[in-house]
Amino acid sequence: MFDEPTPAVSDRVRSLHGEMTLDEKLAQLVGFWVDQGDDIVAPLQGEMATSTLYTDASAHGLGHLTRVYGTRPVDPIERAQWLWSEQKRLRETSRLGIPAIVHEECLTGLAAWQAATFPTPLAWGAAFDPTLVAEMAAVIGGSMRELGIHQGLAPVLDVVRDPRWGRVDECISEDPYVVGVIGTAYVRGLQSQGVHATLKHFVGYSGSQAGRNHAPVHAGPRELADVYLPPFEMAVIEGRARSVMNSYAEIDGLPAAATPAYLTDILRERWGFDGVTVADYFSVAFLHTMHQLAPGRGEAAALALRAGVDVELPTGDAYTAPLRELIAQHPELVALVDRAVLRVLSQKEELGLLDEQFETPPTVIDLDSPTHRNLARRLAEESVVLLRNDALLPLGAAPGLRIAVSGPNAAGHAALMGCYSFANHVLAHHPETPLGFDAPSVLDGIRERFAAAEITFSAGCAVEGDDRSGFAAAIADAKDADVAVVVVGDSAGLFGRGTVGEGNDVSSLDLPGVQRDLVTAIAATGTPVAMVVLSGRPYALDWALDGPDAVGAIVQAFFPGEEGGRALAPILAGDVSPSGRLPVSLPRSAGAQPYSYLHPLLGGPSEITTANSTPVRPFGFGLSYTSFQYTDLSAPETAPTSGELGVSVTVTNTGKRGATDVVQLYAHTPYRSTTRPVAQLIGFERVALEPGQSAIVTFDVPSGRLAAAGLDLVRRVEPGEVELWVGTAADRATSGSTTLVGEAHDVALSDRRVTQARSTLSPAAQPVPELSATN
Repeated sequence: MFDEPTPAVSDRVRSLHGEMTLDEKLAQLVGFWVDQGDDIVAPLQGEMATSTLYTDASAHGLGHLTRVYGTRPVDPIERAQWLWSEQKRLRETSRLGIPAIVHEECLTGLAAWQAATFPTPLAWGAAFDPTLVAEMAAVIGGSMRELGIHQGLAPVLDVVRDPRWGRVDECISEDPYVVGVIGTAYVRGLQSQGVHATLKHFVGYSGSQAGRNHAPVHAGPRELADVYLPPFEMAVIEGRARSVMNSYAEIDGLPAAATPAYLTDILRERWGFDGVTVADYFSVAFLHTMHQLAPGRGEAAALALRAGVDVELPTGDAYTAPLRELIAQHPELVALVDRAVLRVLSQKEELGLLDEQFETPPTVIDLDSPTHRNLARRLAEESVVLLRNDALLPLGAAPGLRIAVSGPNAAGHAALMGCYSFANHVLAHHPETPLGFDAPSVLDGIRERFAAAEITFSAGCAVEGDDRSGFAAAIADAKDADVAVVVVGDSAGLFGRGTVGEGNDVSSLDLPGVQRDLVTAIAATGTPVAMVVLSGRPYALDWALDGPDAVGAIVQAFFPGEEGGRALAPILAGDVSPSGRLPVSLPRSAGAQPYSYLHPLLGGPSEITTANSTPVRPFGFGLSYTSFQYTDLSAPETAPTSGELGVSVTVTNTGKRGATDVVQLYAHTPYRSTTRPVAQLIGFERVALEPGQSAIVTFDVPSGRLAAAGLDLVRRVEPGEVELWVGTAADRATSGSTTLVGEAHDVALSDRRVTQARSTLSPAAQPVPELSATN
């Protein structure tokens, strides 16, 4: 795939470009938000809103139509009919007849009314299943293509650095390799349907100071090279992503939208990206209003174009009249405009827009089909993480079982969905509009699965606020029950509406409101408590996990989507053994942040500091209803710095239940030219095993997985010892070592980036005595 030449601009595109006036060129570089209104779904949308009439904005053609389906609840078929007629109008009445690209948000499913909502990206990371994520993305892309949508603003490839940041809910993991592998799978799935994926936010956005949205980033070039850039590199080179969106961030005083080093030097010249870059909403104008880098919007446009931002979204605040006025004084800027226009026209040609006649809009479409729902449920089930189990779960389903369900997230669909779901992103502004599809709550799922049980429900409290008036009813229910299921966590929203999501950054990682008090009050009754956490970030749960106030069991679900209620109940019952693993470390406190398991020796606990940053549960942690044993880790004595490292391990289900394990291979490379993390995930594989059954899992690790930015910032594999183990980031269940030999190897574009894993199953055996799965 790496021998393919970079596609050249076609004769057709060059000819079309040659006919264009300056106004027609500029029109191709902007979007128009037809439905932009008072509902705030983008940062500073009210302040940045333009008053340009649509007919005026599209007089010379149009580059993009912004969120045609995803700004307010519209009937999909009626909207499609409008869209087809509008595209036909652009084709027939504009001088050059070029249709517009339609883009939409699609992070947890197409953000449109009646469309399926899948688990949030943190759940993708918890599932450790890139194949299933690719399947999900393909059905999302299919729905988009049917509706005439050409570009999706996903996936988010920001690496989690600080759980206080509100947009953690949109991220996949704190590990850049997991982000890269799963994000690339999403890209491949979406683009398999003819819809272009947009990687965001390039680059460094998640490293914002103190976890504050839009705050400055203080990452050094080595952290950029080893943490923030690799997921994007993988998605561009391995996934062939066709679009990239710039970050709002400024890194060491350089806003990404104005920095050619990121959008041109790295993205295009180093990686060979030949797609289109689009601005995050209003980020070009922000160079003037927020970063105060440019004295006006025309100057902001010039900076962004020079850096490599091809298309201004969501509207033409800088690339239209302000840029045109500046060009009158600086005609040399036309060359930058031409560069961007050729890229946009090439994208439209690639998408088939230059030939599409828009004759037949869809008349029937199912945006929430059984296929959508099956994938949503499978991914939700795989993503649930069991954090603690003191012999409480599974509950079974014996007749007469008395279950007291409580907690603010037990009833209602909103708690199942993330910030960028249509329900929480848009419908929150339209409470009179029904959801448009079935999304049973956790309470619904429990009532359905435990039909023979006696079930009561009292919310107890809200997610936010200090109202304890509901405690008494929840406590009374618990006293009369065999088990209490308390469902707590987050409420996703934007810019102050909710507890997590874009703009909802926090200074505390305690559960919001009085939810902790509700849990401890119910636990004080003596009734065993199973705490279910539905959240968009990891919370400090040390009080519930360990010590005298620990509850019987804790289940973590990162916004599991429309089928989350039905996925959680069978796990509580024991029909499904939990197989999710933490994609982020479970923090000890907000004061220990920022934290990543990818820290050097001095980044962890030591005798020279009294501050303890050790998480209460490490990256990769997750319990099961069975137990797994790792033995016989095997690696060669030496391996080449420029080749592959073969590692194998035997995993055995030593319990009495069939279940799936996530086998994780870690490495540490001490004594190199720069400091290295004490642990680094270099491969993983999901393996389903029956009781007593074993599998040999083999990892073919490309040497580049052990690379790091050297003294010259070139990512390089250096010779030396490699410590290897299988377990979690903090638990070496079985270990070994090898030595890399040969000359130092600079990672090349043609080098493989993904560890290939395979498992060979043995015949199922009789169960052996079960090891404890409690913690």
